[in-house]
Amino acid sequence: MKAATCLPVALVALLGLLLPALGIGAEEAVILSGEDLNKVVPAGFYYEGLAAPTQMRNAAALRFGAKRYVIAALVDTSGYATSVRERYEGFFITDSRIQVGRAEVAPGAYGFGFTADNKMNIFDVGGNQLHSVVAVRDSELTAPRPLAFVKSGNEVRLYRGRNFVTIKVK
Repeated sequence: MKAATCLPVALVALLGLLLPALGIGAEEAVILSGEDLNKVVPAGFYYEGLAAPTQMRNAAALRFGAKRYVIAALVDTSGYATSVRERYEGFFITDSRIQVGRAEVAPGAYGFGFTADNKMNIFDVGGNQLHSVVAVRDSELTAPRPLAFVKSGNEVRLYRGRNFVTIKVK
């Protein structure tokens, strides 16, 4: 390849890497509600050999672009052993690589639980802990919901009560 051709190709490749990192051309998150939310949230979730029904009143979903989703919900864990209920309270599903706090999360389905010491623990469906992410306490939040996605500036936060972690699509 000639030098005159290499430079434009290199510039296009460099811009393709830099623009999303700068937030330029990145897909904006849309928080789903109503029927759009009901279409993507599953009625239940499998975790450690049991299926638990989704608490639809405590479900949330994001759409990035046309077909990229991050879905989170609390589940009814009343049928679970106390040891499971103490660490597992909900699920999230992503069909794209995302970053939760500082943890890189591959596409898949996961269980999660927020701890008293402000951490979000992320588990595979077999109950194996994959990540532990530091959560931030938002003392200025006026009316916390049990679970919600909230846009704040150019980031999206997954709130569990007053505690949150940031979610970024990769």
